[in-house]
Amino acid sequence: MSNNEISITREFDAPRSLVFEAWTGAESLAAWHAPRGCDLRYLSFDFRPGGGFVSRLVTPDNYECVCKGVYREISAPERIVYTLSFCDEDGNLVEPSAKGMDPDWPRETTVTVTFAEHGGRTTLTLRQTVLESLARRTGAYPGWLDMLDRLAENLALV
Repeated sequence: MSNNEISITREFDAPRSLVFEAWTGAESLAAWHAPRGCDLRYLSFDFRPGGGFVSRLVTPDNYECVCKGVYREISAPERIVYTLSFCDEDGNLVEPSAKGMDPDWPRETTVTVTFAEHGGRTTLTLRQTVLESLARRTGAYPGWLDMLDRLAENLALV
């Protein structure tokens, strides 16, 4: 890992198939794929290579962010790779700075999530192609940490 990307590894007390499945549907993602207190809705969702999603996140202070993702690779249950960009509600890309993001935030990042099972537990590794220092400064890095905590909580209920 370098400082040119976010890299987070998290262990889950759940089988890999269950952890992977939490990433595969709009309903399951909406339950955890946003920081606490935020409302996340998927305007479109198509989980297949070449498919993608448009999601709208609203923060407690009513900041609204619409993002688009395109699935580049799905290898169940080992790996998911997708792009992530800011967009309007129709999925047309917009500059991150137009959405209030740091002017250094890239127009598109790639998120790679891998899943490895060891004795009924799953090690998830998440990488995103953005400077770690920028991700920490903008709140993206702690946002991922919170989302993964929420994922662990949701998996414990299954």
